[in-house]
Amino acid sequence: MSEQLYQLTTLVAGQLSLQEVLDKLAEAAVTITGVKACSLRLITENAEEMRMRSTYGLSEEYRRKGPVTRDDPVIKAAFTGKAVVLNDMRSDNRVKYKEATIREGIVSQLTVAMQFKGENIGVLRLYSPEPKHFTRADINLARAVATHCAIAITNARLYTEALDGERMAEQMRLAGVIQRRMIPQKAPLMPGIDVAAVYIPCFDVGGDFYDFLPVGDGESELAVAIADVIGKGFPAAIMMSLFRGTLRAYSREGQRRHSMLDIINHLNETACEECRDGEFITLLYGKLNVEKMTIEYCNCGHEPALLLRGDEVIELEQGGLVLGVTKQAQYATQTVALKDGDCLLFYTDGLIDAADFNGQLWGRERLLNVARQFVGGSAEQMAKNILLYRRRFVGLAQQIDDTSMVIIKVDRTAEPKFMVRL
Repeated sequence: MSEQLYQLTTLVAGQLSLQEVLDKLAEAAVTITGVKACSLRLITENAEEMRMRSTYGLSEEYRRKGPVTRDDPVIKAAFTGKAVVLNDMRSDNRVKYKEATIREGIVSQLTVAMQFKGENIGVLRLYSPEPKHFTRADINLARAVATHCAIAITNARLYTEALDGERMAEQMRLAGVIQRRMIPQKAPLMPGIDVAAVYIPCFDVGGDFYDFLPVGDGESELAVAIADVIGKGFPAAIMMSLFRGTLRAYSREGQRRHSMLDIINHLNETACEECRDGEFITLLYGKLNVEKMTIEYCNCGHEPALLLRGDEVIELEQGGLVLGVTKQAQYATQTVALKDGDCLLFYTDGLIDAADFNGQLWGRERLLNVARQFVGGSAEQMAKNILLYRRRFVGLAQQIDDTSMVIIKVDRTAEPKFMVRL
């Protein structure tokens, strides 16, 4: 007997699926108590029914005889802590399925609750094919088995949840890998400009993205988009993927045939159709022309891009509402003249909303101070220093929002390395 109870203990500590544990427990309960059959019923998620999860020594027909609820008088009594004995199930009024009982050839029944930390999780039932007087020793043994069952079931559930968590984590990791493929791996190379870009997801997947889109012959024009899908995790990532595809489709098709406003209106209509309550997308879309030294842009509720020109800071805030609110939204574009030495800084709010352990935000002013300090260097070095100074400020405080940043420095007098002929 002690060896059999020890085997139950190994089930408690084992790493098996819930169904494997239940099946082994039902068989072990019969072996230990010396009865004909055993059933294990667990409370369903809605806490109303008692679902038959495993049996040993019972036919499939009996297993499917019909539903049993928590209002069953035997189960109600067991859940109060009683050990309920039915000496003759064939005539006891508390038995709901007497005909099924007679066909199965079982007579006596003992029911005890399976409890974990005082909470009922199910019942253990033992069956005898002949009238059996369950003694106090039988009842104590049944309670001991039920206690081991409750612990083992709880452990198996936790193990199953852990496996599910691992699988979900792996799916999130793979989704993050795929999502990062959508972000340009390299900044575009174009005479007259120096471009650097950064994407730091807060979790495996997120709602930030930026993109560089083909315009004309690609020699003197570059379209830049930076956006933030409001939300976190999978929903934001899926919406980001959909919006990115739509943006690319409209941009490629419409750059020559449609104006920027036409493209923005198309994007807003799509966002209105796809976004649900509380969902929307911020976007800053700009088209840079190095030959004409201009940038045409539309800001759809996004953080204004910053044009740094000496001591002057120009905010690119002309545009309209965030995308996805109403199809009747009105948008406007603006064209800004550029000069050699200008620096354009696009970013999402995660860059300035990073907080330290005291909850203090890094903020726009600190961003501007660092940007001015390193505006004379390359775009890549400027981006690295901005992130370095922000990291010094927030320390090891956990962040809750993604960070994206695009820096474009305009200088037609500088010859990029890739243009140098050896």
